[in-house]
Amino acid sequence: MPKIRLSGTVLGADDPNRASRARLLYLLFAKGWDIYNSNGDQRITLSNIEKKIVESDAFVFTPGATLEDMFKAISIFVGFQTLDRNLFGKPTVILNEDGSWDPFFAVLDHLRKMETVRQQYADYLITVDTPEAVLDALEHVQSRGLPDAGRHKIGDSQMPMLDVPLPEDYIGSACVFCSASLEDPCYLADGEEIGRILAENRIGCVSGAGRSGIMGAVVKGSVEADGWAAGSNVPHIIELEGLPGGLSTFWLRPDIYTRMEVMIEHSEAFIIFPGGAGTVQELLALMIFKHQKNPLMEGKPVVIFNRQNHAGLGFWDPLIDLLSDMCCPGDFVVARELEDILPAILPGMIARGERQAPLLAMAGVL
Repeated sequence: MPKIRLSGTVLGADDPNRASRARLLYLLFAKGWDIYNSNGDQRITLSNIEKKIVESDAFVFTPGATLEDMFKAISIFVGFQTLDRNLFGKPTVILNEDGSWDPFFAVLDHLRKMETVRQQYADYLITVDTPEAVLDALEHVQSRGLPDAGRHKIGDSQMPMLDVPLPEDYIGSACVFCSASLEDPCYLADGEEIGRILAENRIGCVSGAGRSGIMGAVVKGSVEADGWAAGSNVPHIIELEGLPGGLSTFWLRPDIYTRMEVMIEHSEAFIIFPGGAGTVQELLALMIFKHQKNPLMEGKPVVIFNRQNHAGLGFWDPLIDLLSDMCCPGDFVVARELEDILPAILPGMIARGERQAPLLAMAGVL
C-alpha cells in the first residue's frame, strides 16, 4: 500500500481546517493510501526528515501553513532541485484553500524573477484548492511523472579529509547562507568582500562548501585574506557544484538536513546573503530553532542582507514580509548595506563568547 505523509497540525475541535482535513483523509483512504501523520501530531527534526522522505511515496500539505510546514515544503523543492534520489517521482501537493500559502509562493515567484530559482516550482509543489483536487494531482504525477530539474553532474564527489580547528584567537565563526548559482559580478564581489571582512576581524567563515556562485566567492574572499574557512556538503550536491579550494575544515554529511545541522552547530552567527530556495530553507530552519528555544541557536544573531538593486528593490523583501508576520522581534535583523553586517553580528558573538567562556573553563576546554 503506498504511503502518503500529511503535513500540518490539528489545532483542536475549533480548527477551521479540521473539516477539510477530515474530508481529505476520507478520500485518501478510499483511494488506497496509507496515511502518515493523519492526526497532525508527528514532529520532524533535521536528524529524521530524510528518513521520513525515504519512507513516504507522496506528500500533501494542508491549509493553515506554519513556518514548519513551509520549511518542509521548501525542503522537498530543494531536494528536487538537487536531484535527491529519495524524492524521484514522488508527488507533492499543497492544499491552499485558505490562501495561507500565498506569502510562501510570493517568495518563490520573487526568486524566479531574481533568477536564483530556475525551475517552475509549481511543477514540483502542485497547488490545489479542494481535497478532491488533491487526488487528481496525485494521480496526474503518478501517471506522467515530474519534469527534469535541468541540472547535471559536473564531476565526481571527491571528499577531502580536512580538520583544522578554529584558531584560538578567533571570536568565533559566522555562517554565510547564500546562492551557489547566482553569477552576477556585483553579488560575487559582495561575497568575496564579506569573506574578507570576516577573516580580517578574526571570524571563521562557515558555508555550504559549494565552488560556484556567491558560495564559492565567500570562501575565496576568506581564504585569500588568510582566514579560517569551513563548510559542509553532501555527495550528490558535490557532483553538481564541486568543492571550493582552500577550506580549513570540511564536514561530509549524507543529506542536506544533517549538513545544515552541523553548520548551525559550528557557527555563532548567521548571515543570509542573496540566494535561492536552499537559502530560504536554511533561514526558516534558523527561525524554527529560535522559536523552539533550541540550544543550537541560543544567543546567536541572524542578519538578513537585503541588498538593494538599481531600482531600489530589496532582494529579500517578500521573505522579510513573510517572516515579519510569523517571527518575534529580535529573531533577525536586516542589513541593507554590506558594511552594516559586521556591526549587526559582532556584539552578539562577543556576548555569547563571554557567556560560554566560564562553562568551557568548567568543562576543562579553556
